Amino acid sequence: MTTPPFNTVTWFEVGSDKPEQIKKFYGELFGWSFGPYGSDGDGYELIHYPGSEAPSGGIAHTTDSAANHATFLVMVEDVAATVAAAEALGAKVLNPPQTTSDGLVSADLQDTSGNHFGVFSPAPSA
Repeated sequence: MTTPPFNTVTWFEVGSDKPEQIKKFYGELFGWSFGPYGSDGDGYELIHYPGSEAPSGGIAHTTDSAANHATFLVMVEDVAATVAAAEALGAKVLNPPQTTSDGLVSADLQDTSGNHFGVFSPAPSA
């Protein structure tokens, strides 16, 4: 599998307070399949396209419909620098850069039209 280029949309997320319903919808509409993320998969599931080698997105389990969403994520080389550049262009930071235990860095932004999007840098290869 090749690594996608930086500054491209490489992940998406659909948040739903009715994850089983939304999985049925997208599964039947597009043939997507779903699997757990991590050891317990509690609150997040991975989305696989038919014939894909790796997941392409995720289903986030939300607590109520007010938190439901669909957003795209762009893979970047430096999350902090991208967040600073986005702010300089008028974006609002919704969640500043955060690093997961495996080293993935991500942040959530709002563009100048109010659209939510995310940026991330993948965890370093082992």
